[in-house]
Amino acid sequence: MKLHARLLAVALLVLGIGSMAYQILIQKVPVTESETDPVWVVDAQVQFQARGNHPVKVRMFVPPLDSGFTTLNESFISNNYGVNVSREGGNRLVTWSSRRVEGRQSLYYRLLITPRFAEPGGQAKEPGPQFRPSPTLSGAEKVAADALLAPIRQHSADIETFISETIKRVNSRDDNDNVRLLLGGNMAPENRARVVDLLLAVAHIPAEPVYTLRLSEVQNQQPELWLRSYNGDAWLYFNPNTGQQGLPEDRLVWWSGQAPLYSLDGGRNAEVKFSVHQNEMSALQLAQTLSSQDVSSFIDFSLYDLPLPVQQLHRILIMIPVGVLLVLLMRSLIGVETLGTFTPVLIALAFRETQVVWGVLLFTFITTIGLSLRSYLEHLKLQLMARLSVVLTFVVILIGLISLFSYKLGLEVGLSVALFPMVILTMVIERMSIVWEERGGPQSMKVAIGTLVVAILCHLLMVWRPLVYLVFTFPGILLILAAFMVFMGHYRGYRLSELVRFRAMTEEGR
Repeated sequence: MKLHARLLAVALLVLGIGSMAYQILIQKVPVTESETDPVWVVDAQVQFQARGNHPVKVRMFVPPLDSGFTTLNESFISNNYGVNVSREGGNRLVTWSSRRVEGRQSLYYRLLITPRFAEPGGQAKEPGPQFRPSPTLSGAEKVAADALLAPIRQHSADIETFISETIKRVNSRDDNDNVRLLLGGNMAPENRARVVDLLLAVAHIPAEPVYTLRLSEVQNQQPELWLRSYNGDAWLYFNPNTGQQGLPEDRLVWWSGQAPLYSLDGGRNAEVKFSVHQNEMSALQLAQTLSSQDVSSFIDFSLYDLPLPVQQLHRILIMIPVGVLLVLLMRSLIGVETLGTFTPVLIALAFRETQVVWGVLLFTFITTIGLSLRSYLEHLKLQLMARLSVVLTFVVILIGLISLFSYKLGLEVGLSVALFPMVILTMVIERMSIVWEERGGPQSMKVAIGTLVVAILCHLLMVWRPLVYLVFTFPGILLILAAFMVFMGHYRGYRLSELVRFRAMTEEGR
């Protein structure tokens, strides 16, 4: 039987730990309630002057939904405009259209993203070209391009190093006549990126511009130009100014290709303004938000899926095994005597309504009065059941009087002695009366004090918010507790109280 019990305990322990590990490692459930995750709010505002009595069509690229971040929400805000989202050349394109508008117009695009649950690599799974034909160059441009590519080939070993070396040479501060000829006097970053792309094209290496937005609260931010190339396995991103490889974690890919960010028909003087703000969201609330999306979420099959009133009830019920385990440890390891196993836990639940200090006072006062009445009735030679019935009746009357006087005095503490605490108190008095009958008054007081101490400890443990969150969020902990209880079921060792009790005997033996 011991082997069977141990196997059961090990099975429960493995299931409990496995459940928690799956939630934490795979589903990324937060371990603490205070844990937060960053949420970025990205706004793009399109403003233009409409031409009266003309149809208006505004087309603008918007970020892909798999750009290395998890999309929480996407909004297209406009007044009297139709909205349509389509794909064009690997990009997402939103089209606002209206039959007739006048005056200054404002259209808004808002994106809420978070790095939580995001797959690393962003668009790495999207295939791309691995070869492109060389452009036709002649004259001085061809000579300059060949002169630049010769040392680049010499100092590179693969596509990554070839692109980085090309970018570094085009952006070098050295006075290179070949670079200056290809730039044509235009030193703008966009023109330098054009020259880099030209040299890569001559080398048959496909590359395309990609525009990113930095997730930073910078005023009047505009998309920054990067270059990317496909090496057959993944997209490689490069800073066209420094040659740095790899897209930083704070970069959001907006669109790629040679096409401009937006186009406007039926209006003039268009401009796009970007703003980025960072917020903090509870990691648990974030997981609840993601539960409705195509993301592996523990919320769909957990207690968080219950209605809120039911959740509050289960937050109390699910802590009962924790209190029971504490009672088991206090009785089996320390040797504290209590009125059974569940009575201290029930008293601890009653303390949720009365609070600990007032609960102890009410418990002590009512129990003392109840036992005093029981001692008086003992002299009347009444039978046990009749005596207990009278005691319980007067306890109910006493609780009613306490509530009434508390109300008259403006104290809310006495009013907290509701039905549940009342039933528990009367049950405690009944059990203490039975102990008094069977084992005497001193032992009854000892058991009462032990019950009260354990109940206080249970209450403090069962209302400790981090522990409540942990058990409610990871119900597998209950299996771990059950496994420990099974192990404790075969404990036959000494209790701490017995070691103190028999200390004199061991000293005499020496």
